[in-house]
Amino acid sequence: MPSSTLYPHPFSAGYWRQALDDMKKPRILTFSALMIAACWALGLIPSIHMGAARISWGFMARALCSMVGGPLNALVFGAAEDTITYLLHPTGPYFPGYMLTTMLGNLTYALFLYRAKPSVPRVFFAKLLTNAQNVVLGSLWSYILGGQAYRVIMMERLVKNAITLIPQTVILCVLFAALLPILRRARLIDW
Repeated sequence: MPSSTLYPHPFSAGYWRQALDDMKKPRILTFSALMIAACWALGLIPSIHMGAARISWGFMARALCSMVGGPLNALVFGAAEDTITYLLHPTGPYFPGYMLTTMLGNLTYALFLYRAKPSVPRVFFAKLLTNAQNVVLGSLWSYILGGQAYRVIMMERLVKNAITLIPQTVILCVLFAALLPILRRARLIDW
């Protein structure tokens, strides 16, 4: 199967073979390392506050890396990015649950966006699922670490993630529209 193949869904052997092949490419590995640096750098930019919620910027580099590198790369990238950014700027004790959340979020982005045209519905549903993961798992990790009431934490996170869903979706759609031609010229994507 040619490498320029687009897949309507991730439920084919060819999709996963392509993901494994792409994960081994030096160009993709280098891009992933740059996206780890971008996550850290984007974390230095002040967040936009929207009432009780805030939009930070790391999700852009995570989604972009997941779209370019695929689901297998996204898992490795998530583990590396979470660990490295924590080591560069530790805030409290290291907790592997947050790494798992990052890995699952990146996997979700990749399952929706890798080797598929990043349409508004695809981006929206990828962002919706990553936000849902953040609500459920982030609340669980806060409960485990802090002993706060799970339902209270979950409701607070649900409101915050619902508020940011549409703005983050718009940001990703604009980002992808702007960067797809550049990614093609850089031979990071061939579709």
